[in-house]
Amino acid sequence: MDSEALPLVPSADELLHALGHAVIVTDTEGIVLSWNSAAEQLYGWPAAEAVGRQIAEVTVPELSRRAAAEIMTALREGRSWSGGFPVRHRSGHVMHALVTDSGVYRDGKLIAIVGVSLNLAETVRHLMERSSDAAVVVDENHVVSYASPAVANLFGWPVDELVGTGLADRIHPEDHEAFEDLLAADPLRTERVGELRVCADGAWSWVELAVTDLYGQSGPPAQVCNIRRSERLARLEERERILETVHSEVLQDLYAAALELDRALAHAAPSSAVRIHAAREAIGLAMVVLREVVKP
Repeated sequence: MDSEALPLVPSADELLHALGHAVIVTDTEGIVLSWNSAAEQLYGWPAAEAVGRQIAEVTVPELSRRAAAEIMTALREGRSWSGGFPVRHRSGHVMHALVTDSGVYRDGKLIAIVGVSLNLAETVRHLMERSSDAAVVVDENHVVSYASPAVANLFGWPVDELVGTGLADRIHPEDHEAFEDLLAADPLRTERVGELRVCADGAWSWVELAVTDLYGQSGPPAQVCNIRRSERLARLEERERILETVHSEVLQDLYAAALELDRALAHAAPSSAVRIHAAREAIGLAMVVLREVVKP
C-alpha cells in the first residue's frame, strides 16, 4: 500500500496540545513530565518552565496542600479523584478548578499521574444561568456581584436591584449568625448547607442555602450561594399555621359551648344541674389544656 495513502495519526503530544482542558502529567513524586498548551493558559507557566518542577510549586496554593496530599494517597492506593480544587496561577492569584486526577499503571505499579483541569469560574456562570435554583455570587464583604435570573422568579428580587447590595440585608436578623457561619472559609469543610429565612415577596420564607468557594484569576475570592425554597421547612410552617388556626377555632367553639351550659345551668332543675355542671367543668378543663399544654 502506498505510504501516502495512509491516514495521518497525530502523536500523543499533538493530542494533548489539541485538548481544550489543561492536561498535566507528573511522575509519582509530583515532578512535571508533560504540560499542554491549555495548562499554559490556565496556570500562566510556559511548558518549558513548568516541566521538571514540583507540581506543588506551580499549581498548589498553601490552603490546598493537605488536600493534595490526601489525593496523592488515594492515587497510590489505585483510586482516581475528581472534584473542585483551589489552584494557583503563576501570578499568585488563587482560582477554583474542576480537577480529575488518574493514575497510570504498568504491571500493576503506579508510574505516573495525569491531571485534567479547567477553570470553574469560567464555566459556572453558564451553569447558574440554566439552574432552577437561585444562584448568587458574593464578594468577601458578602456584597452581591452576580445574581441569576431565578432570584426574581423564586423570591421576587429584581436582579438589577440585588447586585451591589449585601445579601445579609435579605436574611432574617435571627439567622445572620447561621449565614455568617456558612460563608466562613474552611477548605476542609466539604459541605456547607444550611436552612434560614429570607425576605421573599414581602414575607419571610425558609430556604436551603449551599455555599461554594469560587476563586478567580484576579481579585479576592468570591462565593457562590445556591438558594432554593426549603420544602421540608415550608411544610412544617404550613402545619404550624393550620394547627394555630384549628387551635383558635376549637377554643372559640369550647368557649361558646361553655356559655350555653352556663345559661342552661342558671335555669336547670336540680336533677339536671349536676350533669350540666359536670359537663361545664369538663369543657373548662379542656380549654385550660388547649391554652397551656397544646400550644400551636
